Amino acid sequence: MKIKLSAIIILALLNCSNLQKHPLAIRQMVDTIGFASKAYQVDSVLMRIQKTQGDSLDTKPMNESFRMAICPHDDYTYVGWQYPAVLRNIKAKVVIVFGVAHKAKKFNLENKLIFDGFDYWHGSYKDIKVSCLRDEIIKKMPSDMAEVHDSMQIVEHSIESMLPILQHYNPDVQIIPILIPYMSFARIDKISNRLAEAINSVAKENQLEWGKDFAILITTDAVHYGDEDWGGKNYAPFGTDSIGYQNAVAHEHEIINNCLTGHLTQQGIQKFFEYTVNPNDHREYKWAWCGRYSIPLGLSTALYLNGYQKGIPFNGELIGYSTSIDHAPIEVEDIRMGKTAIANIHHWVGYASLGYK
Repeated sequence: MKIKLSAIIILALLNCSNLQKHPLAIRQMVDTIGFASKAYQVDSVLMRIQKTQGDSLDTKPMNESFRMAICPHDDYTYVGWQYPAVLRNIKAKVVIVFGVAHKAKKFNLENKLIFDGFDYWHGSYKDIKVSCLRDEIIKKMPSDMAEVHDSMQIVEHSIESMLPILQHYNPDVQIIPILIPYMSFARIDKISNRLAEAINSVAKENQLEWGKDFAILITTDAVHYGDEDWGGKNYAPFGTDSIGYQNAVAHEHEIINNCLTGHLTQQGIQKFFEYTVNPNDHREYKWAWCGRYSIPLGLSTALYLNGYQKGIPFNGELIGYSTSIDHAPIEVEDIRMGKTAIANIHHWVGYASLGYK
């Protein structure tokens, strides 16, 4: 059932003052190989997912309204059914998207939320509006906790991965993109609390309901595993034979079950950070999830926000876990897409998706 917004909410979402840094600027896509940039590509990929992976997709939640979700961001050909399984359940008008800042080191960025200054992002069906609520949130954040940095946003692929499929199911969606660079858990806790305060204040001022009018979407790929083509690094502590693969996947499920599913707690969020971040240097991996900052900051923001709003407790539901080598990839070469990395026992990626109502 489509959500009907009151006249007050429509005005809040569409007609609030435009404070964007670059008037009418459109953020273009970085990766047009792994992700769909055109409507026919989105339609074709989703049709092929239903045809070849429909058994997996059809058993997952549908017609639900997640307040928050976690979604992978690797090539469509590898992630497959998990994209629609998550994104068809994000029905809010405005989606706050927490992305990974893969190249933060290049720009010496850390310890701050990284916002963009664009009016729109490229959409496969039409350009996607950046909600003017973004500027209201930025104004409520201390300057040492938030920064507009378009150069970082332009080169990052994690947020753009989800937008074509999100827009397919939610045609008029608006977004608030936020990238999360390096930071310690203490810094994550401090910033997420202030961000939750800002979001709560903006939601109250504009009479917005969480889950109905706005939602939170967090992106991460799970483990990056193997001893080949990882920039000279070895991410294979269990080895790269079949036993090593099984042990690595088992460790993945241990992390998910201990930290992300069931009742969401600050202790579980911190445990995820401890699983994935080097205790001696928070800028380095312990277990190579690229969302080692985006997940704890996004989840912690949601937990604090839920406290401010006195909402019902969060419970995480695992939608799915897969890897880039446990199923046949979706055929995409004929629609001018492809693969941006190899996938074999020496180089594979895990994908976890979760929904929170």
